Amino acid sequence: MQKLARRLERLGTETAFSVAQAAAAWKAKGNLVYPFHLGDINIPTAPHIIEAMNKAIADGYTGYCPGPGIPQLREALAEDIGSRRGIEFSPENVVVMTGGKPVITKFLQAVMNPGEEVLYPNPGFPIYESQIEYLGGTAVPYRYVPTSKGFAIDLDQVRASITPNTTAIIYNDLQNPISAESTAAEREAIAQIAIEHDLWVLSDEAYFETRYEGVSSSITSIPGMAERTVMLYTFSKKFAMTGSRLGCAVAPRDIAQVLSTLNTNDESCTTHYVQWAGIEALRGPQEPVQDMLDILKDRRDAACGIVNSIPGMSVAVPQSTFYLFPDVTEAMQKLGYTAVGDFASDALYKTGVSFCTREHFGRRLPGEDRQYIRLAYSGIETPAIEEGLGRLREWIENA
Repeated sequence: MQKLARRLERLGTETAFSVAQAAAAWKAKGNLVYPFHLGDINIPTAPHIIEAMNKAIADGYTGYCPGPGIPQLREALAEDIGSRRGIEFSPENVVVMTGGKPVITKFLQAVMNPGEEVLYPNPGFPIYESQIEYLGGTAVPYRYVPTSKGFAIDLDQVRASITPNTTAIIYNDLQNPISAESTAAEREAIAQIAIEHDLWVLSDEAYFETRYEGVSSSITSIPGMAERTVMLYTFSKKFAMTGSRLGCAVAPRDIAQVLSTLNTNDESCTTHYVQWAGIEALRGPQEPVQDMLDILKDRRDAACGIVNSIPGMSVAVPQSTFYLFPDVTEAMQKLGYTAVGDFASDALYKTGVSFCTREHFGRRLPGEDRQYIRLAYSGIETPAIEEGLGRLREWIENA
């Protein structure tokens, strides 16, 4: 019998999609479902962006184009991303890709040899761990500790985890799933660690502009970091273009050339007409971006208010992303659950509320004794948030 490659045993997945399947199956049986599980956006892409995409198709931009992206989009990205971070980038620093995920894989292909160690956040986006291990590296998790304002990186643990075999660190400020945002001091500390140990850095900035208060900062802006950092940028979140699959890496020129070659090997190029839509997104009217943020902020406020009124649940109010990561330890104890997966499953069947748990975002680390779930409010409108979380509250209150 023919065998498959052994490396497939190391390949993970984005486990939120399995939760989506369970929710869809429950809904197919005629049940009401309140979808808090996926970080998709149920707000349409702005009309002017769609019009630009349709015009590009009509104008014949349906064939191959340069592997690193069309020059016009690379120029627009360099200008926009650089101006928002106080850094001067050139188009040669920008490599257009089919969304943000390919940046993770290609960064690792470019800087990590088999057997080398890469630090990654845990809880964190599960594709980090999956791709490190699939490509033959050693995935070394670093943890977060709860604070009154959310979560903070355990910097002592990061420092203790570095060995002579460590080659890179993945850093996700404005973090999925926990909405953690670094303080300036924490960001500086990660930069200093990277410089001191001569590490490559992948700075995942997918949610850089999905924020409701304050101003985002990039680790790339810190002196000594631009030459060792690859930045992940995506159109998915800011412009509600998740299905368009458009993003880019911003990298030092030598790494950008490698990433461009990987593009040519993997998919030849990013869809040509979608890139013209990206130009319009960046340079066209920006009012739809603010309108979407206003909607998401309203959803955040509604969700946080109800979560913090549920017995045994609590969450800090995040200033960015569209996720909540509430502590549900006491709520589970009140209901008699010891496994958060059982709690989530019964919540779906008894209240219709569908959500991911801490276990969907990396292996639980030694010493973890609290239980968490993730609620994504990007794909559910405010009245449904209030109704669904109200049913969850009633279930827990009546236990």
